[in-house]
Amino acid sequence: MSKTLLAGETVHTVGDLPKVGDKAPDFTVTKSDLSEVKLSDYAGKRVVLNIYPSIDTGICAQSVRRFNEVAANLDNTVVLGVSMDLPFALDRFCGAEGIEDVITTSAFRSNFGDEYGVKLAESPMAGLLARTIMIVDEEGVVRYVALNDEIKTEPDYEAALDALAKL
Repeated sequence: MSKTLLAGETVHTVGDLPKVGDKAPDFTVTKSDLSEVKLSDYAGKRVVLNIYPSIDTGICAQSVRRFNEVAANLDNTVVLGVSMDLPFALDRFCGAEGIEDVITTSAFRSNFGDEYGVKLAESPMAGLLARTIMIVDEEGVVRYVALNDEIKTEPDYEAALDALAKL
């Protein structure tokens, strides 16, 4: 079980996150057009997983905007946003914000949160996903994992981008 903070209170996740060097578990999530996408669909590419509780919160929305800004300039890399939001909410947000370079996805009918250990086990946000950035390399190996210390803060974009640049 991993832990983070929500407004200063300790919150646990349902399990342990993958570790650097682990083979990333394959998963299936739902895109805003209701089609399904798997991690294995991006074999041969680097994948940035921007995992967050809900697109309808300011910090989560900002993380999607920030990764959208940088994603257009990343070679052989795809950025997947993963949350428990319904695909319709993701579609509405991306349309309103002009998000074109991040693929927002919903884990609402998958076990992604359990398999990756990022589903919050307790708190008013139980069942949502903890704010986490993971980077998977072209061979499907986890190369970077950062579970935010505090859910209500933005991820360390620079640390993630530095790790990506080293691949």
